[in-house]
Amino acid sequence: MPSSPPPKVRPIRRAEYAARQSATPDGGIVVSRNITKVYESGDIKVPALRGVDISVQKGEMVAIMGPSGCGKTTLLNVLSGIDEMTSGEVWIAGRPLSSMSDNEKTDFRALKMGFIFQSYNLLPVLKAVENVELPLLVRGDNPKTSRTRAKEALAAVGLGDKVDKKPAELSGGEQQRVAIARSLVNEPDIVFGDEPTGNLDSETTLEVIDLMKRIHREKGLTFILVTHDGTVGNSTERVILMRNGLILKSFRPTGA
Repeated sequence: MPSSPPPKVRPIRRAEYAARQSATPDGGIVVSRNITKVYESGDIKVPALRGVDISVQKGEMVAIMGPSGCGKTTLLNVLSGIDEMTSGEVWIAGRPLSSMSDNEKTDFRALKMGFIFQSYNLLPVLKAVENVELPLLVRGDNPKTSRTRAKEALAAVGLGDKVDKKPAELSGGEQQRVAIARSLVNEPDIVFGDEPTGNLDSETTLEVIDLMKRIHREKGLTFILVTHDGTVGNSTERVILMRNGLILKSFRPTGA
């Protein structure tokens, strides 16, 4: 007998998640309660997070700071569902991550989250517009619509004239702008950044900070940025200081 045709891939719909949202402990868009993360290698156990409580409100711009190895990136990965927590709970936009399968977490990130990384993570063989539209194509959006939205996102970060350039033809600052456009193209509620200015010189760092602040102000997005750079931290509305897998304090920086 002939085999059945493969099922059609249906694009993800925001309403599916909005209908299933549950209340968070305090109404924050990103909330964690007593989360721990322990890495194990044989008999060796290394605690990276030691019971972290955090709450970020919708539309807030927050920096997570601390020395290397304090757990900043681990916390970011756990909050976004990229990495599994050992214990505790995280709620994103009202939904507990523990209630989601791996596929649901992937879909949830495609709908609600954008990511900016230190290393840009652009595909070198693709043009700027192709890099930006990739998240939309992966989640099943219409290719023509995806291309239009990618061009709009590039124009929004000042690269409307660079849509056909490949990463090697762009400066470091321009590559990070492409990465920021890619993080925004799916119209996320939350943008996570892991050392977003780590590979940039001081002048370009200021340009990228100004760009993120403008986007935050105009679109009302929630930004959670891991950084060791005080310039970045002082540009946010709140700094969460970490040490040895724990939150030491949360404060409003002088530049806010």
